[in-house]
Amino acid sequence: MTLDFATLDALRTHHPAWRLLRSDHAPLVTSFLHRVFVLPNVRVMAAADLAEALEDELYALRLQLGEKGETAFPKPGLEYLSDWAAPDKGWLRKFYKPGTDEAQFDLTPATEKAIAWLSQLSERQFVGTESRLLTLFDLLKQMSEGSEADPAKRIADLQKKRDEIDAEISRVVAGDVPLLDDTALKDRFQQFMQGARELLADFREVEHNFRQLDRRVRERIALWDGSKGALLEEIMGERDSIADSDQGRSFRAFWDFLLSSRRQEELSELLDRVLALPAVTDLKPDGRTRRVHYDWMEAGEHTQRTVAALSQQLRRFLDDQAWLENRRIMDILHAIEGKAMALREAPPAGVVMEITESQAYIVLAMERPLFKPAVKPIIAQLTLEAGEQDIDPSVMFEQVVVDKARLTRHIRQVLQDRAQVTLRELVATQPMRQGLAELVAYLQLGSDVFSVVVDENVPEPLEWQAMSASGQSVTRTANLARVIFMR
Repeated sequence: MTLDFATLDALRTHHPAWRLLRSDHAPLVTSFLHRVFVLPNVRVMAAADLAEALEDELYALRLQLGEKGETAFPKPGLEYLSDWAAPDKGWLRKFYKPGTDEAQFDLTPATEKAIAWLSQLSERQFVGTESRLLTLFDLLKQMSEGSEADPAKRIADLQKKRDEIDAEISRVVAGDVPLLDDTALKDRFQQFMQGARELLADFREVEHNFRQLDRRVRERIALWDGSKGALLEEIMGERDSIADSDQGRSFRAFWDFLLSSRRQEELSELLDRVLALPAVTDLKPDGRTRRVHYDWMEAGEHTQRTVAALSQQLRRFLDDQAWLENRRIMDILHAIEGKAMALREAPPAGVVMEITESQAYIVLAMERPLFKPAVKPIIAQLTLEAGEQDIDPSVMFEQVVVDKARLTRHIRQVLQDRAQVTLRELVATQPMRQGLAELVAYLQLGSDVFSVVVDENVPEPLEWQAMSASGQSVTRTANLARVIFMR
């Protein structure tokens, strides 16, 4: 992109990131959205939860600024969220999930770019250059070696690497073990953290690109008046072009690499070892750094769901189109009947219809069913009286509802550090609050959400505390076979 006057003037007027930096409420918007979305890596938040968090933020600012805060932020939080999601601002994306009527909010890629740019304005205590130079050098070597088609040169490069590895092994065996100093460790760790943050931001932009494709498909389906085959050919061609593009192939390779259980365990071990180094500990890294690869997986799942929504839209189009074709057939049949009725008084000359084998269908009188009179209900003349029975309405509010989302988060949190966990261990780390209903919810999640193995040879009793009819605390026990939740 050329940074001439016309381009920059158009960006200043239309780009959401530039509009955010020019806004009077930019400190509030960037600080709040950075704390709520970027830091905890939250992709989607319900309108009620986000409005409640914004109300707390506004209340603290009004207390801090006094009368100035009341004047600067007079509106409630929900109005600010709707204003930030308006098309003339575009800092938030407001949408509705299928089957729900509660609004959901998510950051737009432009807002995340503005937040990332603002985070780089602060002065850094340590600016490393060695690791970036080595990274650039390694990238050039990978491109040069990866594009070499001459087998002789490839073999020569591999033999050179082997000689270098053999020489390094000999030095280590002799006692010469070169180690990175604290400066080099800090330099490389800062570059790793910057790349990890940029990768999370790139996921939101990749998801935005697929979502734009989904929107174009929906608009084309709504306005299409041609044949179904031509539309499907055009849509699937565009879908294949996105999947086979540089961005699509890169995302697919990244997703395949990250889904490997061996790679996940390797990343977890490397992060634990690096974060335990004294030089890295002095930098006081964020606590979420230890599980940054799980944040990458969570962000990648949102991108995969967007692609699945596109496929669902195509399937819905096929169903609607089939219904329209059936309706068209019925319209043709009704038109034929109408023309036949119009020609009833003036039939055309010549043979109109021929029957190859004509025959008469004879139905005897005794074969017909006898007439059965309809049964008329007898309604008693009763006078309605007002009820006087005293019913306790509190029973309606004592229904037991198990929070399956809480149980799902608990299972996934335990499986982050382990490959498998038993149901008894899950109950031991987080005791059941709702007794048998919560136990049934665990078993249902095992069949619907997670991969579960049942060992019939090992019984495992599960215990929980409940209240008896007399109001005393009693211990309940359920004897089950061992239930193992797999990663």
